[in-house]
Parts: sequence; structure tokens; C-alpha cells
Amino acid sequence: MAKLTAIPENYDNIRSGIVDLLQAARSAAARNVNSIMTAVYWDIGRRIVMSEQGGEQRAGYGEQLVEQLSRDLTRQFGRGFGRANLWQMRAFYTAWPEARIRPKEILSTKILQTLSGESASLKNPKTLAANPLMVLALTNQFPLPWSAYVRLLSVKNPDARAFYETEALRSGWSIRQLDRQIGSQFYERIALSKNKAAMLKKATRSEPGDTVTPEEALKDPFVLEFLNLKDEYSESDLEDALIRHLTDFLLELGDDFAFLGRQRRLRMDDTWFRIDLMFFHRRLRCLLIIDLKVGKFSYADAGQMHLYLNYAREHWMKPGENPPVGLILCAEKGAIEAHYALDNLPNKVLAAEYQTVLPDVQTMVNELERSRRELEERAATHRS
Repeated sequence: MAKLTAIPENYDNIRSGIVDLLQAARSAAARNVNSIMTAVYWDIGRRIVMSEQGGEQRAGYGEQLVEQLSRDLTRQFGRGFGRANLWQMRAFYTAWPEARIRPKEILSTKILQTLSGESASLKNPKTLAANPLMVLALTNQFPLPWSAYVRLLSVKNPDARAFYETEALRSGWSIRQLDRQIGSQFYERIALSKNKAAMLKKATRSEPGDTVTPEEALKDPFVLEFLNLKDEYSESDLEDALIRHLTDFLLELGDDFAFLGRQRRLRMDDTWFRIDLMFFHRRLRCLLIIDLKVGKFSYADAGQMHLYLNYAREHWMKPGENPPVGLILCAEKGAIEAHYALDNLPNKVLAAEYQTVLPDVQTMVNELERSRRELEERAATHRS
């Protein structure tokens, strides 16, 4: 590798400032490792970007700066400061710039002035001392762990990235859950569901204590590509595959679902019935009974589910719980038949489609754009 040349004259100040920053952060890391270090990584990215903007406008300046920082920081602090990691920190700052993360009600004027002053001082050969107060204040801006922000950086659409960040925080997603939702293109396919479009609309005006409805809590459609089912399969095959991949199915359902069992038996007169899957929903505070259908939804399926729910309400519902909800998970449903078969039933019965492959990207983009236009038109009508 060629020897690096033309390191900026204030490089020692840049390096020593980052060293002070890291040392100050590590002294407080016992209190809150993830949030503090995430704030530190953001500030490292800020210092790199500001140095680039204040340095000589020549090819390779940023690459040389990152290369030298990587060597020095790795020598002093060990792993975690390779070139790829430093470039991620730089990307982190550019994706979450100061204008986005510094509302006045969270960061004091003094700290805002410190940020602006340090940004300006990076252009001059002055001492860049770490400001632990600023770092601690920034921790409120980055509530997710660093690994979550790294995963979010892979989402190129800023609106989608903001959506995943908000949902991860609101729903308490683990890194695996976040990865699952991004990988299955949850943001794009949300437009395929009328229920999800309603949830997005409600999210703009939700308040603490808002209750969730079964229509909002249950997806439609479900994407079950992780089952790897062949072209032909039975309801038993579908159920077995869901149980084998129960963790992935729970991730697709959402974090409010708890699995209670499969093939739950119940007897009426001399006839035995079996319920395919049973869950409990924490926010709805009710049993969720799922009936699997590999074919098209039929009005007869609604009658059978109504039977199950009546039995569950009388024999399985515990004090303090809400009445059970039924979900008919089918490969296809006719909107008109589902409307007349399910509306105004004494029990809440829903039907949702499942897909074993992801919809094509263009379909999702078109549906998302259509849903956005509908919501904007409704908002304009409401304002007028």
C-alpha cells in the first residue's frame, strides 16, 4: 500500500479530540453502554464530515483521513475502529444530520452552540476537547442500539428508514425482528393492506392510551415466504410448516402475540373439533383462534369460526379478558363474500390472505403510491 501523504496540519487535533471523546464515553459506559457509544459514533461521523468540508478540496482527502484514524484508534482502543466501521459512522451522521436530531426542547442552547462551535473549529488548528455533557445529551436522540442503526443504514429510502426506526422503537423490536421486517419489505407491502394504511393514518394523531382494534392488530396479507412450501401442499402441511418456523411466524404476526398451542380439541355433542392454532394477544387482551385454509375463503368458514368463538367465550375465556377473536387465514378471499359473511357477526371474525412469496417490487411501489394519494386526498378533504 502506498504511503499516505498530505495529512492535514490539524490532524493531531482531530485525533486527540476523538481520543478524548472516546475516553470520556468509556468512563460513563457502565451506565448506558449502547446509547452512549451510539452517540459517540454519531459524533465521530460528524467530526469526519466536518473535517472533510473544512479540509483541502482534493481527491482522497476523506480516504486518507479515515485510513489514518483507523490505524491510530485501533492501536489505542482495539477492535471496532476499522475503516469500514468509520465509514459507517460517517454514513450514520449524514443519515441523521444535526438538523434532524437536535430539537431545542432536548438539547440546550449551550450544547447547540458547542456543536456549531466545534464544527467550525474543525476547520482551524485548535484543540478539540471532548464535551461529555454534549455526548450524554445526544444519548436521548439515539434510543436504539448501534447495531440497529447499522441495519437501518442499509435502507436507502429515507421515509422507509424513518418508518422502521419509529416502529422498532414503538414496538420494541429486537435486531432480528428489525432485520426480518426490513428483509420482508414490510414498509413497501404495508400498502397492500387496508388495515395497515389505516394504522399509518392513525399514527399521525395517536395519543397515549389509544386502544387498538383487531383490524389494526392483524395483518392482511401475511407474507410467509420463510415456509419454503412447494406448489402443492395441504392444510396439515401448512400448519406443520408454521410450527417448524414458529419463531419466524411470530415475527410476522408481531410482538404482541403469544403462542398457546395447536390442534386444540373441543367436543360438542358427539362430535370432536380441532382448532388449528391458538394465540393470546397482549394489547387486545383476548384469545386469537386461527383457522388455516389452503383454498379460497368461503362463507361456511365464517360459520365454523363463529362456532369456535362461542365455545371459547364460554369455556376458555378468563376473567378480565376480552371476547376471543377469530382469524381465517386463507390463500384467497373474495372481498364481497367476505364482507357479507363477516360483517355484523356477534363475534369478531376476520379473514386475511397469506402469500408464500413476496409480491413483486413494482406492485408494492404502485400500491404504496396509491395509498399515499388516498390519505393525502382524505386529509385535504378533512381540512376543507
